[in-house]
Amino acid sequence: MACITKRRGRWVIDFYDQYGKRRWKTLPKGATKGQAKEELRTIEDMLSKGVYLPHTKTPIFSEVAHDWLAHKKLKLRETTWEVYAGHGRNHFSDLDYFKINRITIATVEKFINDRQAQGMNLGTLRKILVTLGQILSYAVRHKYLDHNPLKEAERPRGQGKEKQDGSIRILTPAQLNAFLSQVDNQKYRTLFMLAVFTGARQGELLGLKWGDIDSSLSDQYPAHLQQGEVLCNQN
Repeated sequence: MACITKRRGRWVIDFYDQYGKRRWKTLPKGATKGQAKEELRTIEDMLSKGVYLPHTKTPIFSEVAHDWLAHKKLKLRETTWEVYAGHGRNHFSDLDYFKINRITIATVEKFINDRQAQGMNLGTLRKILVTLGQILSYAVRHKYLDHNPLKEAERPRGQGKEKQDGSIRILTPAQLNAFLSQVDNQKYRTLFMLAVFTGARQGELLGLKWGDIDSSLSDQYPAHLQQGEVLCNQN
């Protein structure tokens, strides 16, 4: 049974955690009995959900993100994992030092609003939020949070300033030829030609392995590439 007592002029919360271990939390000097009761309600709520952790043992966001990336390392294509890692390095500095259980719906919505105010591309922001959502879901699975606040946060929407035309612009043969003529590195030239002649997406191109190639078609590749070169050289 949890209780509140006053010792040496400071309020102390006496309770047992979800594992049956007795714990004490001493509030700062000057805290009122009302504040102690509010803190006790917060602790009891966390205990009922099985997510209570002492403050000193609660990880910060960057630690949880690091653990999530390590967990995903062997489960994703290397290129996909590197995208997630890049999001972690470049976009979560506002959250890095938050105790993970202090990230709320309001925290997430402020994160979204700040980036929209900075003019971040809406598509980029949505991709970053996919990564953030997975990190927070990992925290829920490991009992650092009782729910994922991103799921309840208001998602970013366009403000009418973004380009509405969703049509795809296709380069002409002359433009393709001009582009490829500027690529000196054979490795990248091969990559770009493959993109042009197959229409594959970036992730598919970067994830290709020799085992993905159908060897039964190997005799046809030179003809296909030759035809493509002819098309690119037309004016």
